[in-house]
Amino acid sequence: MKLHIKNGRLIDPANGIDAVQDLFIADGKVAAVGAAPAGFAAERVIDASGLVVAPGLVDLSARLREPGYEYKATLESEMQAAVQGGVTSLVCPPDTDPVLDEPGLVEMLKHRARGLNQANVHPLGALTVGLKGRALTEMAELTEAGCIGFSQAEVPVEDTTVLLRAMQYAKTFGYTVWLRPQDAHIGRGGIAHSGPLASRLGLSGVPVMAETIALHTIFELMRASGARVHLCRLSSAAGLELVRAAKAEGLPVSCDVGVHHVHLTDADINFFDSNARVTPPFRSQRDRDAIRAGLLDGTVDALCSDHTPVDDDEKLLPFGEASPGATGLELLLSLTLKWVEDYAAGQQDGLARALSRVTSEAARVAGLSAGRLDVGAVADVCLFDPAARWTVEAGALASQGKHTPFLGYELSGQVQATIVAGHLAYERRAANAA
Repeated sequence: MKLHIKNGRLIDPANGIDAVQDLFIADGKVAAVGAAPAGFAAERVIDASGLVVAPGLVDLSARLREPGYEYKATLESEMQAAVQGGVTSLVCPPDTDPVLDEPGLVEMLKHRARGLNQANVHPLGALTVGLKGRALTEMAELTEAGCIGFSQAEVPVEDTTVLLRAMQYAKTFGYTVWLRPQDAHIGRGGIAHSGPLASRLGLSGVPVMAETIALHTIFELMRASGARVHLCRLSSAAGLELVRAAKAEGLPVSCDVGVHHVHLTDADINFFDSNARVTPPFRSQRDRDAIRAGLLDGTVDALCSDHTPVDDDEKLLPFGEASPGATGLELLLSLTLKWVEDYAAGQQDGLARALSRVTSEAARVAGLSAGRLDVGAVADVCLFDPAARWTVEAGALASQGKHTPFLGYELSGQVQATIVAGHLAYERRAANAA
């Protein structure tokens, strides 16, 4: 289909574009920006007046719950949530059941996702067989099946010799290792940030040192192996300072944070609200402020939704017994815009910089050719109304997971249409179409 998107504010951070310009799409790709190409005859015109036209969002952590956890969510529900949230490419961790440690499982997941003709799914393969931290997986075969990197999800590798060998192997073949820095022993079983509030509420704690000790180990292994590592969902000021130093040293490292950590602290647990039970836990205000500053100065490369749908039976429990996780695919854009409103409103390029963290920068981290609107690039596009306000309500979420600490919040930024490879995968309203 040939599409003409007119009168929108086109923001393409990768190409430094922030202006009212038209976008032309043909054969699933960007045909032109600004002026129509010769002989272009649109089959459909979308009037984007008052809307922002941006690259489709790239989410670096979205659990789709298939295979194995369909009672929590299905591929159909979560892919619909993705396009409803403007997400056109997403990376899914390997902690499914069975674990994504065999090529056949990866191929099956990608085949199912392609059949839905919605967002692009990019699986991470398991770094070790069964995520047990002992034997390495067949990384080359998993890459051929479609994996873009290798991860342990939430399971630390206790044997550092195994982790070193995995990183040496990854370096040899140019693979990226995705790790969430968490010591295997310190803070194990903890459910809240170690601090005065956890002590007052009687909750077992996860100290910041659980993150920083793991980071020291990872960086030493990077120096020994030369492997490229992406650090997932950092949560502390001390952790970000170590990443900042590692980048200054020249280590091939990148990092992301969960978008909810940009806004919430351990105080948001309130009266044991299980919706605020997440991994890693919300930390202090100082840590939250350091994350916001890290986004501004580039220490934090990307934002992710950390989408982890949980069913009622596992969430509507006392705080300490509830399963960690929150829905996030449909909140990623609005919470990114909230960071601009709360912290970067005075920055001239605040909106473009924020969007880069969920488009071009996220794609760069994942090694994907996405998150930008180059002529000739695949046309993955998000159209949203930055001024529209909406209230986060469980019934309005397409995800099967309805639990988020932002229930009841009024947020700005409402997706009006999502285009995936030139296909209109989601449209909120038909009034703008001509």
